Amino acid sequence: MCTLEKRGNIFFLKLTGTDEHRLNPTLISSIRKSLSEVKSQSTPGTVLITIAQGKFFSNGFDLAWAKSSSNGSSSEAVNLLSHMVDLFKYVVDDLISLPMPTIAVITGHAAAAGLMLAMSHDYVVMRRDRGVLYMSEVDIGMTLPGYFTALVRSKVAKPSVRRDVLLRGVKVKGDEAVVKGLVDAVFDDGEMTVNGGVRLGEELSKRKWDGEVYCEIRKTLYPELIAVLGLVTKSVVKARL
Repeated sequence: MCTLEKRGNIFFLKLTGTDEHRLNPTLISSIRKSLSEVKSQSTPGTVLITIAQGKFFSNGFDLAWAKSSSNGSSSEAVNLLSHMVDLFKYVVDDLISLPMPTIAVITGHAAAAGLMLAMSHDYVVMRRDRGVLYMSEVDIGMTLPGYFTALVRSKVAKPSVRRDVLLRGVKVKGDEAVVKGLVDAVFDDGEMTVNGGVRLGEELSKRKWDGEVYCEIRKTLYPELIAVLGLVTKSVVKARL
């Protein structure tokens, strides 16, 4: 599950517990509920920081849940996985549409949909001493949802990095993740990583940007992703002319 806490202008969305934070319908619903609450309370200067307890940021979709809920039917397990893929698309939609800067703080492993959760934020910071970024689909035998591919193409500039992450399944650690453009900064341990994310959040909060304007500019940066998600952009002018 997850919790939501506000300190000043910063909301902290925390994936709680010491498990792998696998994305199943229950956790996805909990995240979406928290994001809805954040959006409803948004004011100029609001920032969202997403963090996770334990060894994992998120280890992707809950394949064990799909198997256990399928009554032994492999086809039903695949259907349940497809259901989770469809549900998670709305989490990406929510984050891309959130009217404020967003920061993912990765203090553990972020794999598959868990990495997509992190990359749906505006900024990603990571700890240097533990954890990897990993897209496991090529290794376990799954194609990527269209919105995953669009998100990676939108957020990762170098084709060679996209190739290595998606077609080779490379596991990327902190310093290499910065070089490859997958994260914005790395810090020596978990506490420093969280503190680094908070400092960035405080800097962004001071700008007091209008959330609606910020969101619409964000959406124009990623036209392919916006099209796949089915979002629309609009012109917003709130400047004093």
